[in-house]
Amino acid sequence: MRCIVVDDDPKIASFIKKGLEQSGFAVDVAEDGKEGFLLLSAEPYDVAIVDIMMPRLDGLAMVKDLRSQGLRTPVMFLSAKRAVDDRVRGLDAGGDDYLVKPFAFSELLARIRALIRRSTGAKEPTRLVAADLEMNLLKRTVKRGGSSIDLQPREFSLLEYLMRNTGDVVSKTMIMEHVWDYNFDPQTNVVEASVCRLRAKLTAGGGGNPIRTMRGVGYVLEGGE
Repeated sequence: MRCIVVDDDPKIASFIKKGLEQSGFAVDVAEDGKEGFLLLSAEPYDVAIVDIMMPRLDGLAMVKDLRSQGLRTPVMFLSAKRAVDDRVRGLDAGGDDYLVKPFAFSELLARIRALIRRSTGAKEPTRLVAADLEMNLLKRTVKRGGSSIDLQPREFSLLEYLMRNTGDVVSKTMIMEHVWDYNFDPQTNVVEASVCRLRAKLTAGGGGNPIRTMRGVGYVLEGGE
């Protein structure tokens, strides 16, 4: 899942970015509404977390402009203002939810996941299965043939993306957009290196290699329930 945080407070933006990355999101940060507008207009995001009070272009104006262009990305507003009228203004501007600062990260994460479920019209799974691979998204554990596999956070996110697209070819660009930040150097071999490490861990117990390379195209995780 890919998220953008639009907030001029570097401490809050860093706190949210770190927490979401640890939860498997690829996260971009914009420092003000103007930058946020440009990124949201140009890049695909699953959800946006937007502060209201910002320089150059505030969050309300930014979201109004995006909605006027037909962009339907789910938006979670953040604000220190607690009054009902302030929450109403946020929702009327095109926001989908409103969270008052300070907040617990666990609540922010739960609300973000709920926004994504509503926007896709699908129930967010808690478990993914591909052949003998099983991933528990809540406990963040992976098993193959019943044996546990210890993955680093980025490896977990990579496997999650592949499992969500089981049987479909995903390109290097698609992987970089959803597992890494949007501005990764396209010439880097980080995807190839990460797939190699992931393969090594998945096959350490003697099983076959479930990730097939489609030369010049991308990768496909084979198997299904």
